[in-house]
Amino acid sequence: MHLYKGSTTLFVEDVHNNQLAGKLQEQFRFHFGFSPGDGEVRSWQNSLRSMAMVIDSADLHDNGIAVEYRLPLSSKRLDCMITGSSRHGGPAAVIVELKQWDAVEDSDIDDCVTTFVGRGKRDVLHPSRQVGNYQRYLLDAHTAFTEGDIDLRACSYLHNMSGDAAASLVAEEFSELIRRYPLFLGADADPLEEFLDTAVGGGSGGDILERILGGKYRPAKRLLRETARVIKGEPSFVLLDEQEVVMKEVLTKIRTHQLGDHQTVIIVKGGPGTGKSAIAVNLLGELATQGYVAQHATGSKAFTENLRKVVGNRASTQFSYFNSFGSVDPDSIDVLICDEAHRIRETSANRFTKQEARTDKKQIDELIDAAKISVFFIDDRQVVRPGEAGSTNLIRSVALARGCRVIERELEAQFRCGGSDAYLRWIDNTLDLQRGEPAIWDDTEGFDIEIVDNIRELDGAIRTYAEDGYSSRLVAGFCWPWSKPLADGTLVNDVKVGDWSMPWNAKSDARLAPGIPKSNFWASDDRGLEQVGCVYTAQGFEFEYVGVIWGRDLVYRARQGWVGQPEYSRDSMVLKARKDPDHFTNLVKNTYRVLLSRGMRGCVIHVEDDETRNFLLSRIRLR
Repeated sequence: MHLYKGSTTLFVEDVHNNQLAGKLQEQFRFHFGFSPGDGEVRSWQNSLRSMAMVIDSADLHDNGIAVEYRLPLSSKRLDCMITGSSRHGGPAAVIVELKQWDAVEDSDIDDCVTTFVGRGKRDVLHPSRQVGNYQRYLLDAHTAFTEGDIDLRACSYLHNMSGDAAASLVAEEFSELIRRYPLFLGADADPLEEFLDTAVGGGSGGDILERILGGKYRPAKRLLRETARVIKGEPSFVLLDEQEVVMKEVLTKIRTHQLGDHQTVIIVKGGPGTGKSAIAVNLLGELATQGYVAQHATGSKAFTENLRKVVGNRASTQFSYFNSFGSVDPDSIDVLICDEAHRIRETSANRFTKQEARTDKKQIDELIDAAKISVFFIDDRQVVRPGEAGSTNLIRSVALARGCRVIERELEAQFRCGGSDAYLRWIDNTLDLQRGEPAIWDDTEGFDIEIVDNIRELDGAIRTYAEDGYSSRLVAGFCWPWSKPLADGTLVNDVKVGDWSMPWNAKSDARLAPGIPKSNFWASDDRGLEQVGCVYTAQGFEFEYVGVIWGRDLVYRARQGWVGQPEYSRDSMVLKARKDPDHFTNLVKNTYRVLLSRGMRGCVIHVEDDETRNFLLSRIRLR
């Protein structure tokens, strides 16, 4: 997808005649269903005018150009790509990242600087790192570059930036980045013209542009080898016992049906701690080793970003999101691995999508359409938001209705919670998610449960575990407001119990004071101990010890059982279900099931409501 393509001659004319921004707006509305913001339109007007002046001055009038080109299987868009023939011979293209910045500051985050974006200062990738990532992505996963002979270079142009204001950008730590992916400031129009002339100044760029725009997502063999190498070398992805059996069984099914004349859907069910995610990642690694075009997807930003961080920048291109497949050609992927499939949403439309742009196509249909074989890893009892539609029944019914072959497998062995299946049964039985005789917890089971009266005792216990070298976190039901950071980047102590308080994990995309981890990395950064995690940042992760703050959104009442109390909830998404008390209560039950099952060795619980605490205590037999 792109918002504009054509010859550089036409591009310069459209800019000169003040028509380019209007054309971009029209295409934006066509593709996304809503109008671009005023800031984005101003950015097009200012940055593309500067780019047109450089193109015209460099006499690049026999070249192709694409503006706002979206990377395959990604929401990222390139500002500008110019195509032509290299002065050294052969087809070529240059990515140009355009920035309106006029000032930057140092950042304490690697490969980042701080600048004013939107309504405030934020940590953002250095332009050379950003454009270098785009280049690497296309070289690794776009057929025009993986299977063709098109040379690709990348640079950035900060047309409003003066040399005096660029000290943080050109610091010594970025010298190697800038050498590989040149950065040009406002006074560097001449050097930029020389760079472009060398790269694509031979002209004849129209056909080259069409080859690129007609290309598809298909990872190069070198990327598949790199992905497999990283996954196999990562200790956190090691499989045990039944996990490895299931992974090899799924691999066998894939090999058996890869040449079939219709699609195959594989459903792998399992509760918390059964190793679904470890199997999913290893499956990707094995498929990459064998040369399959495979992609891993989830519906969780925090979970996906942590996986990308573990595997590294290059292999991260094979980890994406459920909403990335709406524009993918059918069967363009050999195997699509859908992890945390209970987070599949009804559609890929989001809150920014206008009503007229919404389609009837379901997200589950987009996922099945995209691949010859799709594998869904799912826990039906981890649905915690009204918009999450993923379930075994949904996947099975949609697949069968489409004529797909359906294969199901269930994981049973427990590798979290001390390996104790009994603890998960205790959670499900206690929360009335699984009917049967009342389950009484026996603390000889090998997993530690402790219910404490005092919130400070809970905080102290989790900190003690951390000091002893165990991974530990505090989590809570969504019963407190979640404020934006203060002007200095510090967090507000929103979670308050008596005279004790602590902030939630940071909001995404917020500029934070030094020492505070980004929301995506709250679970993996040791400094996350200083914030309370909610279900959306904790889901998918595990810690050796977890401390759960049980709020008043779910209470137990004699002769009524579990009662959801929406007046105590601050979760705007879950509150959409308040008109259906049973639905609301079930969502909150699932929330606490997720929180209680994050621990591998033990769980410490503080319950605000006395009657609820007494009920939980009645379900524990102490020695």
